[in-house]
Amino acid sequence: MTIADYPAVTSGPPRPSLILQPGLLLPGMERYHVPGRGAALIDIEAGDKVTVRNLEGGQPCELVAFDASGKADPGILGTRSNSDAAGLKALLVDGDGSLQTFRAGLARRKLELGRAEAVRFFDGATVAGTEETFTVTRPGTLVVAAPGAPMAIDSHDTSTPLVVMIKRATIRPAGKSDLPDPLADPVLDLRVKSKTAESFFVKAGDYIQIIDVDGRQCTDFQCFSARKLDKGRDLALDVTATRSLMGHAYPMPGLHAKYFDQDFEPLVEVIQDTCGRHDAFALACYAKYYDDIGYPGHINCSENFNGALTPHGVNARAGWMAVNFFFNTGIDAHGVMFSDEPWSRPGDYVLLRALTDIVCVSSACPDDTTPANGWNLTDIHVRTYSGNNKFQRAIARRTTPEAEPKMTRETGFHQSFAKHTRNFIEYKGFWLPQEFAKEGPIEEYWACRQKAVVMDLSALRKFEVTGPDAEALMQYTLTRDVKKLGVGQVVYTAMCYEHGGMIDDGTLLRLGKDNFRWICGDDYSGDWLREQAEKLGLKVLIRSSTDQMHNIAVQGPNSRDILKEIVWTPPHQPALSELEWFRFTIGRIGDAQGVPIVVSRTGYTGELGYEVWCHPRDAEKVFDAVWEAGQPHGLKPMGFAALDMVRIEAGLIFANYEFSDQTDPFEAGIGFTVPLKTKTDDFIGREALIRRKDNPIHKLVGLDIDSNVVVGHGDCVHIGRAQIGIVTSSMRSPVLNKNIALARVDATHANVGTEVEIGKLDGHQKRLPARIVPFAHYDPKKEKPRS
Repeated sequence: MTIADYPAVTSGPPRPSLILQPGLLLPGMERYHVPGRGAALIDIEAGDKVTVRNLEGGQPCELVAFDASGKADPGILGTRSNSDAAGLKALLVDGDGSLQTFRAGLARRKLELGRAEAVRFFDGATVAGTEETFTVTRPGTLVVAAPGAPMAIDSHDTSTPLVVMIKRATIRPAGKSDLPDPLADPVLDLRVKSKTAESFFVKAGDYIQIIDVDGRQCTDFQCFSARKLDKGRDLALDVTATRSLMGHAYPMPGLHAKYFDQDFEPLVEVIQDTCGRHDAFALACYAKYYDDIGYPGHINCSENFNGALTPHGVNARAGWMAVNFFFNTGIDAHGVMFSDEPWSRPGDYVLLRALTDIVCVSSACPDDTTPANGWNLTDIHVRTYSGNNKFQRAIARRTTPEAEPKMTRETGFHQSFAKHTRNFIEYKGFWLPQEFAKEGPIEEYWACRQKAVVMDLSALRKFEVTGPDAEALMQYTLTRDVKKLGVGQVVYTAMCYEHGGMIDDGTLLRLGKDNFRWICGDDYSGDWLREQAEKLGLKVLIRSSTDQMHNIAVQGPNSRDILKEIVWTPPHQPALSELEWFRFTIGRIGDAQGVPIVVSRTGYTGELGYEVWCHPRDAEKVFDAVWEAGQPHGLKPMGFAALDMVRIEAGLIFANYEFSDQTDPFEAGIGFTVPLKTKTDDFIGREALIRRKDNPIHKLVGLDIDSNVVVGHGDCVHIGRAQIGIVTSSMRSPVLNKNIALARVDATHANVGTEVEIGKLDGHQKRLPARIVPFAHYDPKKEKPRS
């Protein structure tokens, strides 16, 4: 027989699966992020290559290398010192709490910075993405600092992050990642080896840190009241009871604030989480699961739990309910459970606090039959800390897959608002007030409509855009005609992708000919601007100033009367009483020697209002001045609950509700930000927006609802059987005395007066009659903010 007599085959060996995993590094590569006005400690070995990247540009760097004996020696990096590390030393003197872990690391390694010499490079003109590389000659410890002073409110001298890439001369074996530095002095340091479980005791008030050492490894956690165990009652942490008490009766990935046993006694509370995705609704793996899929006798977490808990008098169970940290399991639209690789990366952790004396057990899951542990079984590490330590509640956010997790933080105004409420919510990386117990959302709402309110909007992202090509970049990346923007003016605009979908919306301030400040909702806006500047080769710096500039909004009919009492401006700046809508002024609190501020006549309430911007260090003084001046005018604090009410009435859009990357500005109801006929320069998304405007598919409309039944985001909008849209935001309007909503509907049915029905339950068994009306529902001509 010849080859022709055999069937044709695909030649060559099999190809590996193509899987893109952005953010994950090749073996031997490590990445460290050093925040602006921050520092990091990195252990180094001979032959390692250290590359420092100026991520946003314009940020100086200081390196201090210590040998194994703790002596500072720049020769370790193959270079000479050119600085006395003044920038780093100034940061440590400044007392910033964010450097607490860094200081502790210096103390543990017995490193002294007093006489240390540094290698300083990069300056204020360094282009974003610029790199410097050093080769390590001897083992030791490297200090990397991104020094800088607090930013002046009317300038752009912000401090920005540095990225350090380490290419190791010796690649460490898989499963041998270094543990992150402890958060404080540990009480317990316990390694849970792969495929095992360990039990441990924790006192009431102490903290428990459960660390995924190498990433992509799930761990089951269970605990019991020690007092009840002493009485022979082994009541475990109960996930079903917890879901019910915490108001999440339907299982969902994520963590609850607290976890309870079957007596409803709280056992632990979650303090910090750097991963963001877990599940707490399936059992820890058990023998029957493996038996039924063809792996009889497979090691499993439930039997490992039994072995670890028997000495504590806990009865064995065939399958243990548990909190499944780092386990990436969900429930799809059909109610079917699915799983995939964990989201966790090396060093990710969950920090818990014991609410009573507890006996705990943690496993390192042995499942090697699914992607549950990334097909690579590794260790889990447990540390406990004394309750005398204070750890801020926080969860982590990553702007991009490559970014380090950034923990939730308090704004400069936090302590001022905390005098009036304990009810704070996590919003885009900050703790912001939700509502105030003394007033409540309805009273806060009426204060905004009739008198005045003050609210914390510091979570807005700010970017300093400077350089000779700053105007060209903003003209190309924003939909508005930026060339028409004068110094001292503000414009509201959209930022779009090539396909016309929105990246973000925000306001642009022009501080000078080549000086802009972009204020928006998402950190990715800055990344996008830098990507476009690099692609086009423009001479411009885009630097984040979010942590250098916080702001309160003073809104309501009395807001002008309040602020004109306390805002001083020099002769070349508009006085507060002269400030027009969408203009800003630069001044001070009280007099020429007061706290420096920027005041813009902008807001998110549909009322006359202002935003007051200052450095976080001055926030308390600014708040106190506003609060004192506001009391005779009926000023009250306002939280996010009431803010959502006034913005819906005013027809103001919100990210991931009225717009996303799947909606263009016309569909989001802000088509006025796209001057296609008058803007003569090209901009990103222009061709797509012309096409989408000429052939609209959806339109944002207002709805009046003929029912007092609550309507929610995502509820379907029907005409007959067909769904023709969804509700994006809804509320019961106090001033209009009816339920209203914003909805995105098919353009065919978007005419004012169209009768529709809002679907509840499955969209068919229960309907609420509604009609399409013009929006905004409240003050559609914007006469109040213009007043």
